[in-house]
Amino acid sequence: MESRPRPAQDWRWLLAIYSLTSTIEALGVSQIFAFLPLRLRGVGLPEAQIPAFTGLFSSLIFVFGILLVPFWGVWADKISRRAVIVRSAVVEAVVFAAVAASVAPWQLALSLLLVGLQLGNTGVMLAALRDVTPRGRLGTATAIFAATSPIGFAIGPIIGGLMIDRARLPLSAVFWASAALSLGTVALLLLASREVRPSVVPTGRATALAIGALRGVLSDRAIRQLFVIFGVAILANQMYRPYLPLIVEPVNGGRAGLASAIGLVAGTAALLGAVVSPISGPIGDRVGFRPVLVVALIAGGVAVGVMPLAPTVGLLATLALIYGAMQATVQAMMFGLVAREAPPERRSATLNLVLLPLYVAGIIGPALGGLVAGVGGVPAVFPAAAIVFLAGGLSVAGALGRIRRLRQGTQPDGATDVADRSDGPEDGGSDRSSDRGSDPAPGRATER
Repeated sequence: MESRPRPAQDWRWLLAIYSLTSTIEALGVSQIFAFLPLRLRGVGLPEAQIPAFTGLFSSLIFVFGILLVPFWGVWADKISRRAVIVRSAVVEAVVFAAVAASVAPWQLALSLLLVGLQLGNTGVMLAALRDVTPRGRLGTATAIFAATSPIGFAIGPIIGGLMIDRARLPLSAVFWASAALSLGTVALLLLASREVRPSVVPTGRATALAIGALRGVLSDRAIRQLFVIFGVAILANQMYRPYLPLIVEPVNGGRAGLASAIGLVAGTAALLGAVVSPISGPIGDRVGFRPVLVVALIAGGVAVGVMPLAPTVGLLATLALIYGAMQATVQAMMFGLVAREAPPERRSATLNLVLLPLYVAGIIGPALGGLVAGVGGVPAVFPAAAIVFLAGGLSVAGALGRIRRLRQGTQPDGATDVADRSDGPEDGGSDRSSDRGSDPAPGRATER
């Protein structure tokens, strides 16, 4: 390993830049999810094939991304985090423009495949924030950053619905606008952000480093458990989300303003999540991350399960709003746990892989949802997703019971369980790295 000094960058300024970047990315992606059935109809896909192709096309978003996930983190640490983040914003602009310009189903499919090339920036931004944020502000910074994706997912469908139903613009104009916003983030990143180098810069071949990063995550029992829990939550989310617009249409009853109704339901689901996510950070600090995680998983599962029973768009939006709050809480707790549990010498590599469960679940979830929809109809997808959520919550609750019994010792192989480490008030909220010494101050290179 080779150590390099890092230029100082105020963590609040960097948080603001990254938050806007993440929000705009989520805004555009949310419009793809919210209006994909309408876009499929617009490129000439037969009505009977739209449910099946909604799940299939949603899976395409993550196909390319999962192959490159480990490499983006390695390239970011070896070469430039800033360049990797800018790359993502450039690809976003291309993807949204391609979705807008598609006139045939195969063109839309190719556009969605390109989305995978824009992934891999969230973990890089999170790792950079972790390196410049004071230790006492980490929970706040992580929770604020975690809120940016729900904000984008909230305002994206709402803006799109207003553009279509109020401004009378074509659906393609929604994606052209997102492409323009992405170009704006490219300029912001190039002009306003500074490079934040890791305290330890990796050396060696990128392939070997990428494999080593994956091995580090898979061999660490605590991180492995966290990734599995996160994957379960995201799997349920990816199962039901492509089909949310398809249950809005019958509830709307053929009345005008379908795009606005979709925007209301899909947008409010993320809007409350954007509000709750920063609040959930201090709550997690006070009562413990894992208890909050259990409650969020169970409550989110209940909200999703009863969505097909909603008789009105307003009630459906309320259930989506509750779910959005719970999903955002899960994400905030998981980001905080991974940032705290990862050892300093592997923290950057681990955080760069923090959304690996998203890419895996992003492929499996929509395909599984499509299978359920094909057998039991679109409404059956929602209770199926609820079962996945509830199973995740119950498994975490069971793990908490085992962990309490293991608090006084370690596992037989000498590895402590995931929650034997720091978690809120039970151990005073100490960082895992406290028994190694404090993290180096930003700007000081340390060889580990």
